[in-house]
Amino acid sequence: MQQHNTFDTALPVAIGSDHAGFEYKEEVISYLEAKGLSVKDFGTHSKDSVDYPDYAHPVSTAVERGLAAFGILICGSANGVAITANKHQGIRAAICWGEELSRLARSHNNANVLCIPARFVDVAVANQMVDVFIDTPFEGGRHQNRVSKMACL
Repeated sequence: MQQHNTFDTALPVAIGSDHAGFEYKEEVISYLEAKGLSVKDFGTHSKDSVDYPDYAHPVSTAVERGLAAFGILICGSANGVAITANKHQGIRAAICWGEELSRLARSHNNANVLCIPARFVDVAVANQMVDVFIDTPFEGGRHQNRVSKMACL
């Protein structure tokens, strides 16, 4: 089976969170930077209560426009940021809570935004999912047919 390239890590990673995901966002940014990756932080920048769409939309727009390699969104359950991100035609946002889901989101669904539920995973698991998301190529083939049917045109 032909495998497609992984992300262009010369581009920054777009990342955003709401207040529930703020601490994890800071941890993931440090983790990515320690790996030598650049990061564009779209906020939030504190634990003060905010509205997650205010951060999910800019992350999704950056990915959609090719200004970021991929996106990471973090909130309490990951549902709100995933729903918001998936309103963008060019986004395939996947909620993941383990490495295998992260791998399948990439290999089968060509996900380009990883959504992490901060209240349900350990930060070490979040970082492992990020690694898997970066390193797993989209398989294409039969999966491409399905991915091609996702957008509402």
